[in-house]
Amino acid sequence: MIRWLIVVSFFWFQWGGFAWAQPNVLFIAVDDLRPELACYGKTHIKSPNIDKLAATGFLFERAYCMVPTCGASRASLMTGVRPARGRFMSYLASAQKEVPDVMTLNTHFKNNGYHTVSNGKIFHHREDNARGWSEEVWRPKGNGLGYHLEENQKIAKERKAMKGRRRRGPPYESADAPDLDYPDGQIAEKAMADLRRLKDKEEPFFLAVGFLKPHLPFVAPKKYWDLYDHDSIQLPENYYPPKGAPKEAVHSSGELRAYAGVPAKGLVSDEMARNMIHGYYACVSFTDAQVGKVLDELEKLGLAEDTIVILWGDHGWNLAEHTMWCKHSCFETSMHAPLIVRAPGVGKPGQRTRALTEFIDIYPSLSELAGLPLPEHLQGKSFVPLLKNPNMPWKSSAIGRFVNGDTIRTDQFRFSEYTNKNGKFSARMLYDHQQDPDENVNISEQKQQEETVKQLTTDLHKGMGKREISSKK
Repeated sequence: MIRWLIVVSFFWFQWGGFAWAQPNVLFIAVDDLRPELACYGKTHIKSPNIDKLAATGFLFERAYCMVPTCGASRASLMTGVRPARGRFMSYLASAQKEVPDVMTLNTHFKNNGYHTVSNGKIFHHREDNARGWSEEVWRPKGNGLGYHLEENQKIAKERKAMKGRRRRGPPYESADAPDLDYPDGQIAEKAMADLRRLKDKEEPFFLAVGFLKPHLPFVAPKKYWDLYDHDSIQLPENYYPPKGAPKEAVHSSGELRAYAGVPAKGLVSDEMARNMIHGYYACVSFTDAQVGKVLDELEKLGLAEDTIVILWGDHGWNLAEHTMWCKHSCFETSMHAPLIVRAPGVGKPGQRTRALTEFIDIYPSLSELAGLPLPEHLQGKSFVPLLKNPNMPWKSSAIGRFVNGDTIRTDQFRFSEYTNKNGKFSARMLYDHQQDPDENVNISEQKQQEETVKQLTTDLHKGMGKREISSKK
């Protein structure tokens, strides 16, 4: 009886149900993570810890980033502001530079009594990390690409000998080394130590933990490579450009070309492709293990029942689909990303939804879950109602963009429109996900699709474009 009264004292009645009063927030970001996880039905992937989080939380089957590149995706998510022409366009996008008067998510929590801490990669740029944190932002020193320490020193010498040419090490690496020899292992250890000290603080915490893998290069301890049978790894079935796709749609995987051994243009060898896919899988399992350590520590400290946990990947990634590597496109593989939320007292464990969700929805959702007011500038929609009723009517579309392409995802279609540097129409593509879920045949110019294209063009133009923002520091 006494235990029940203590538990009830932490609750207040809201949204027709119970929610934690001033819960903590564990905010986990994973760089370049596709929804290629066992909890998303991809059983060839070993991701037991993220799967466990999904089983105890709420999984969004169709969550979409706003821009498929690190800087822009994170700036949009952390400000709750849509991208537009001239705003959040590339990895260089900075919230501080492009929307300096907008209050970021972490700043909002700090201003409302939270102790905010950032470990690893949350914002992409240094200037964005200059505000809204209660402590100095922590990242592992040096070794930013994540190679094993000995390999990193070797690569540094080689790069110096190349007289400044932009050249990195190999695109993958497997070293027989412990997790702590890699940045993500160190990030997990730092996050666990933070949980132990934040547990005793009077104010609630907002602890952000940003893991670097599976971003290129695909480097992880050998034991994670050994989880997968190399001989069973194959190239995707759609290892070719989509039929009828405009030239603007398929890029040349420029990010990958900076790595040693990768040809400057054209396809990589099949063996290199299989090695990179193998390496990506290993990195997913490596990062999953680090996520598990942090979640286990949260449980061990008795904080799990008082803490909202959210895990998201900043955008999708291509593993040779349509001959592409990396992100940087308007295809589903680049726009679709994982999103899992566990909010104690809200919804039932293990539920999932197919409702279309956008990453600008994260800011208002966490604010509502924590009982904080919603800033006026927010352009997303809180998904808290979905946590209680996963099948309720929801958004009709998710809209995003990359450089000169705007894209809209509806329940059935993905439609993208490309313009030139002067903003004039240049090309478009349409894929029917009921008939062609892998987006292999562009049907935008088919006569029978005229009305669909017309309607989606109208919806895309209405939902995209530069918008005025109500600012508040």
